[in-house]
Amino acid sequence: MSSENETVSRKRDSAATSAAILTAAQELFAERGYERATVRDIATRAGVNQALLFRYFGTKDELFRAAIADQGRRMLEEGSVDGLLSRLLARALEPAGSVAQGQWLQAALRSSGHDEGVSAIRRELGDEYVRALSTLSDDPDSELYADLLLAWLLGIGLMRSVHRREPLASADPATVARHVLRAAQVLLARVDVNFPPP
Repeated sequence: MSSENETVSRKRDSAATSAAILTAAQELFAERGYERATVRDIATRAGVNQALLFRYFGTKDELFRAAIADQGRRMLEEGSVDGLLSRLLARALEPAGSVAQGQWLQAALRSSGHDEGVSAIRRELGDEYVRALSTLSDDPDSELYADLLLAWLLGIGLMRSVHRREPLASADPATVARHVLRAAQVLLARVDVNFPPP
C-alpha cells in the first residue's frame, strides 16, 4: 500500500514540477522573448535546477514549444469557438507587463526574430486557431479570413504592447475590441462580438 502511495506522490510531484517549469517559462518568454529568457533564469524562477528542467523538457526550443502549445490549447478550451477571437483580443489588449494566460502573444511578439520561435508559433497556434475560426463562416475563403484576423491581432499586440504606439497603446480595450470585433464579423459572420468575453 505504501508503495502505491509513493508512486502517486511521485507522479503528483512530477506534475507539479513540470507545471512550475512551464509557468516560469511562459512568464519569462513573455517578458523577455526567446533569446533573452535564459534556461538558468527559468529554472531559478521555477525553483528547480537546470538539469531537472532539461530532464523534463529536453532543450530550450522544446520548452518554448511546450509553453506556447500549452497556452494556445488552454485558450481554445476556455470557451466556445465563436468567442475565441474575443478571448484572444482580450489577451492582446492586456496592459504590458500583466501576467495572464495569454502570455503566448507577448512571447510570440518578443521572439519573432527567432526562427524556431516563429515556426513553433505557426505550428502550435496558427494552424489550430485558423482551423477553429474558419468554422465561423461558410465562405470558401474562411481559412484566409481567419488567417487575416490572426495577423491583424498579432499586429495589434505588437503595436500596443511592444512598440507602444499611440493612440493604440493607451486606447480603452473595450473601444478597440468593439471596432475589431465589428470588422471581424464582416469576414466571419458567426464571431461573438461580446467583450470582454465571459
